[in-house]
Amino acid sequence: MKEKIHPKYVKSAVKCACGNAFETMSSMPEIKVAICSNCHPFFTGKQKLIDTAGRIEKFNRKYEKQ
Repeated sequence: MKEKIHPKYVKSAVKCACGNAFETMSSMPEIKVAICSNCHPFFTGKQKLIDTAGRIEKFNRKYEKQ
């Protein structure tokens, strides 16, 4: 195996957009994520629907008749 080609493996601070923070090991010292296990709908059981310009209502109206 070649020497001096592998990145350093250091403690990494992971920060989520929801405010949750935790430490892990990585080659990057800081990682910023948009969604984590504290705010992900699969783990929380709560689904967040972000409606942009009434698309959900338009879809429901279109397929409600069928």
